[in-house]
Amino acid sequence: VAAIIVSNHGARQLDTDPATIDVLEEVCEAVKDYPVEVYLDGGVRRGSDVLKALALGAEAVMIGRLVLWGLAAGGEEGCLKMLTILKNEFRLALGLCGLASVSEINRSLVVTPTDKMARAAAKALRATISLK
Repeated sequence: VAAIIVSNHGARQLDTDPATIDVLEEVCEAVKDYPVEVYLDGGVRRGSDVLKALALGAEAVMIGRLVLWGLAAGGEEGCLKMLTILKNEFRLALGLCGLASVSEINRSLVVTPTDKMARAAAKALRATISLK
């Protein structure tokens, strides 16, 4: 296996499926010791989504829906415009994070719900310990 695509294709029938971005890091962790690339499919709508996926371990993202929207809106020109917009949004997201290149993207750029729960638990533990 050369690559794994993290996708919930067809999840519209199962409204309780997790979003692909929510399981991406877990999949990347599970295959970290293997020579396998991980790609994210689903949920990419803007350049900041690309940044988040890369920060959580994806090698690349799939943008099929965006391509279809671009084609539907303006044919080949619409698709090219969509790619330009996505690229510009991605560059802006990089800059807003203080980064100059893709190689600087790292996990610390994303705070997930799991991170928030861990921080809250640590805060509560510290408060409990300090009361004693």
